[in-house]
Amino acid sequence: MPRALAVLLGLSVVAARGAAQAPAPPYRNAALPVEARVGDLLGRMTLEEKFWQLFMIPGSLDDSAHDYSHGAFGLQISAGTGGARGHAERINAIQKFFVERTRLGIPIIPFEEALHGLAREGATVFPQAIALAATWDTALMGRVALASAREAGSRGIRQVLSPVLNLATDVRWGRVEETYGEDPFLASRMAAVFVAPFERSGIIATPKHFVANVGEGGRDSYPIDLSARLLEELHFPPFRSALAAGARSVMTAYNSVDGSPASQNRALLDSILKGAWGFKGFVISDAAATGGAIVLHHTEASTATAAKHALESGLDVIFQSNWEQHRSWLAAFRNGTISDSVINGAVARVLRAKFELGLFERPHAIPDSAAYWNGHVEHRALAREAARASLVLLKNEGQALPLSSRHRSIAVIGTDAVEARLGGYSGPGIRPVSILDGIRERAGSGVTVRYAPGPGRFLSVPVPVPAGQLALRAEYFDNITLAGPPRVSRTDSIVDFRWTFNAPARGIPADWYSVRWTGTVSLPPGRPRRIGVEGSDGYRLWLDGTLVIDNWRKQSYRTRMVETPLAPGSRHEIRLEYFETTGNARIRLVWDGDAPDPSG
Repeated sequence: MPRALAVLLGLSVVAARGAAQAPAPPYRNAALPVEARVGDLLGRMTLEEKFWQLFMIPGSLDDSAHDYSHGAFGLQISAGTGGARGHAERINAIQKFFVERTRLGIPIIPFEEALHGLAREGATVFPQAIALAATWDTALMGRVALASAREAGSRGIRQVLSPVLNLATDVRWGRVEETYGEDPFLASRMAAVFVAPFERSGIIATPKHFVANVGEGGRDSYPIDLSARLLEELHFPPFRSALAAGARSVMTAYNSVDGSPASQNRALLDSILKGAWGFKGFVISDAAATGGAIVLHHTEASTATAAKHALESGLDVIFQSNWEQHRSWLAAFRNGTISDSVINGAVARVLRAKFELGLFERPHAIPDSAAYWNGHVEHRALAREAARASLVLLKNEGQALPLSSRHRSIAVIGTDAVEARLGGYSGPGIRPVSILDGIRERAGSGVTVRYAPGPGRFLSVPVPVPAGQLALRAEYFDNITLAGPPRVSRTDSIVDFRWTFNAPARGIPADWYSVRWTGTVSLPPGRPRRIGVEGSDGYRLWLDGTLVIDNWRKQSYRTRMVETPLAPGSRHEIRLEYFETTGNARIRLVWDGDAPDPSG
């Protein structure tokens, strides 16, 4: 062998040994201070790697087209099959990819909902938040939170998007059940005892939605215009209590506050939360809320400016709904308008949390622990105890309760009695018991229990007219009066649209437009059916040239039905016209369904 080649081979061996013996980078050294590890890792990251630490979505590795090679802040990972153990193993496998297959090996933060128990299969469902508040028992609330934290942590979940700390200032708001009621003192106490067990268990709690998420008339995502005194005395205390208990994340609201979207509200996020309150954790948006500045509040013209102003105002992590949506946000980072200092500050907050959680040293869950804790008999007993404590008896006429053998016959009326609904943001539960089944079990064999569904929650349950029964030509106009030639003409197979945040067609604005559908509707064999329209704002319907529904005015969502049923097998000419000004856009051509809808 030539000497030169031998020397080169020898140098290669020495270099390989040197590389094998090279010390781990400082960010891998658990003995170093967290800030030193954050600084070292941050200095090694590319722009793409920084972006992905600020982007969270529901997702997994199931779709090979989804590229996670640059890492990710975290994923909301479905349970799949195999119960709690299978969920833990699935999260471990995904975590293993990020730790071993990405360039820097930064672990993700698996996150989930846990408003009243982990919202996944096999987990214990506790009473909804409004019911837990009705116990007025903070010790009991703390035990519920600890049980929920055990079940979440055992699967490898390291952040929960809970609790909801908005005040129930209007019972018409659809999310009242998620709150601790209208009292800021009670909400503050419940917030603290919810947050502390999660944070002690190494799971980041995320109080939400910052701030004042319910608007006038119970409207969600509505502009909020409250004085500084009302914010300070009513809406801020629960959040301050949660932060004092150790919450390391905060979620912004969909609404605007004082004219600025909450996801990019500098006064709320920078001046108050991170400034006056000294919050050192990270701020996340609600799902797709950052883009709300463009499509809901109309304070931004593009994703690029929305991203820039959100991060500059104090938002750290952009929460979106799927992987594909990252493209426009990554482009906003790449265009250079967001300063390095702003990006680095946000990434540092995320990395700091990951180091504090010990994810670099202990990224994986223990599946045996998940199988042990999830649905644990003690947790189910605690759920029953909490449910009993949450009940409020307003009237007991004739001492009808508690049920006893002296009752020979009991009537149970209403569809709620058989549905065993567990509330929003809950998993399927473990052997849920309906009200009817519970009464029958408690009454015993000597008592006759009769059930009737009654009228249900609605007099009728209309469903969209299916595509096979319609032949429609659609014309879309860029005004609300159907004036002039249409901007877009196309065939629509069904009229079942929700255009709240999007334009109905290319070239049509997201607000202030109208649509005309013309064609035929065919009735299938079976029974006669009523036909009608659900929607907001205005609509009107013609059948065989006769105007049968005239609702041509701006108003909230409602349903109008033609009371004369159409004969089975018949065919009719149809014309439906619709206009939308601003706000929620919804339009459906419906007819009577085949059966009551038990979900309401």
